[in-house]
Amino acid sequence: MDLGVRWKLHGDGRRPEPGAVVRPDERLSWPRTIGLGAQHVVAMFGASFVAPVLMGLDPNLAIMMSGVATAIFLLATRGHVPSYLGCSLSFVGVAAVIRAQGGTSATVTGAVFVVGVVLFLVGLAVRRFGARIIHAAMPPIVTGAVVMLIGFNLAPVTASTYWPQDQWTALLVMLFTGLAVVCLRGFWSRIAIFLGLLFGYGISWAFDRIFGQIHSVDASGKLTDHWRLDLSGVGKADWVGLPSFHGPSFQWSAILVALPVVIALVAENAGHVKAVGEMTGESLDDKLGTAISADGVASMLSTAVGGPPNTTYSENIGVMAATRVYSTAAYWAAAGFALLFGLCPKFGAVVAAIPGGVLGGITVILYGMIGLLGAQIWLNARVDLRNPLNLVPAAAGIIIGVGGVTLKFTDNFSLNGIALGTLVVITGYHALRAMAPAHLKTQEPLLDEGTSSYDADGEPESTAPGRNQRASS
Repeated sequence: MDLGVRWKLHGDGRRPEPGAVVRPDERLSWPRTIGLGAQHVVAMFGASFVAPVLMGLDPNLAIMMSGVATAIFLLATRGHVPSYLGCSLSFVGVAAVIRAQGGTSATVTGAVFVVGVVLFLVGLAVRRFGARIIHAAMPPIVTGAVVMLIGFNLAPVTASTYWPQDQWTALLVMLFTGLAVVCLRGFWSRIAIFLGLLFGYGISWAFDRIFGQIHSVDASGKLTDHWRLDLSGVGKADWVGLPSFHGPSFQWSAILVALPVVIALVAENAGHVKAVGEMTGESLDDKLGTAISADGVASMLSTAVGGPPNTTYSENIGVMAATRVYSTAAYWAAAGFALLFGLCPKFGAVVAAIPGGVLGGITVILYGMIGLLGAQIWLNARVDLRNPLNLVPAAAGIIIGVGGVTLKFTDNFSLNGIALGTLVVITGYHALRAMAPAHLKTQEPLLDEGTSSYDADGEPESTAPGRNQRASS
């Protein structure tokens, strides 16, 4: 059986030949391949170890299981889809909601385990019926709205939990990270979050030396005097050891909160497979179902032992685009590095010591970027928000999800926030589309045409020839 673990040497093994790329079944020399693997690990560090910290899970276990998940994904796709699987940021808001309702780490991982099961089943359905079932059930207006409400639902976490711990450090980290994302180029812009964390560490250490302890709320929410950067746990941590494991616990209320993230994960996987296919010049549409199922299995395995869920990482697509090396051998090397980091408790202690103010500055940008990915989905699909079939369910669902609206059924069961918002978007869109008159299905504008953009000649876009014939979602 071909598992995609044999690679041909590309050219002389030093660099891609002029005008060529290193394909998934090729590799450079092993020293260069291992170096590229290390580069992939650095690229995923920023998000992949911030996410478990924000979810209240063990970062050591998260990094170790990301290596395991990557290996599973590469084996399942037979080495055709180069990808790194790291901790999914889409679940950060879910974890915050579950913990606010009194849930524990076991409750969080139990809910996410069920999401992994559903994602696996979706992958099997895509393999059987094709990608068209995704587009039919989750058109771009639905997918974009759900991703948007998941991201923006996190705003109170930043505003009430991280930012107040050290507002000035948060502000400086936000500014530095924003500049890094915009002003740096190539690989460095891809690790802007990681650079922001390093900057935040340095600023926190310097402020402790210059100004002493800060009087603010700490991580537990208590107002007290404390050091911004507390590295006492790092000195006590061992260099080698296993991370902490725990089993999942299942509660219906937590599961219902987590299930909407399936939509975001399907969108992430579909986008990743499409992007890799375009860059390598190989159609990977037939691998989409396998990729989704592999992500589901990897997330199930990770959450079964107490780790976070995983998803394909766009940061690593950037590394491939910059280097023109798509070899899956580099990802095997990255998975090996992740396993080694996961077995170093001292590394986990360093991650766990990230100051709250630093997380405040990072999450302002990170959470907003997650939400705006939903808008990007709309733009790419040319969704017309003047059409009430698109506008009404998306508007209602986003406000419900972001505002934390609650629908109470009994004393023991209610829907709110992300879960209720997603339900409104999905059911609202399909119900309205089934009952809508024909003229609305041909993109009849709801809003005044004065709200439309203008073309270069100053003519309203909606009246320019052919401009109002956008495809229906």
